[in-house]
Amino acid sequence: MNFMLTLLTNTLLALLLVTIAFWLPQTNVYSEKSSPYECGFDPMGSARLPFSMKFFLVAITFLLFDLEIALLLPLPWASQANNLETMLATALFLISLLAISLAYEWSQKGLEWTE
Repeated sequence: MNFMLTLLTNTLLALLLVTIAFWLPQTNVYSEKSSPYECGFDPMGSARLPFSMKFFLVAITFLLFDLEIALLLPLPWASQANNLETMLATALFLISLLAISLAYEWSQKGLEWTE
């Protein structure tokens, strides 16, 4: 019974908030609001300029190495596990994968910012 009451309360509250959020904002449209730049400045050029792919590559590289470091964080606590050999083999595999990935990025010149 408590579960059904909680589910009903949450559903009604969510519907109430969605309804308020839908009807509350004013729908007055004026020139400043409908312009693509709301800061008041006129656009100086096209908004469709080509974007450097180096930014994306650096972001993906950072996420890759950050994820692998996050996987290694529990290693000090894993040393108290019953099967220490498996934990150390997994950690060695992750560190080797991280080192090989870094060497590959370095050899492909993915870490150099200039062309």
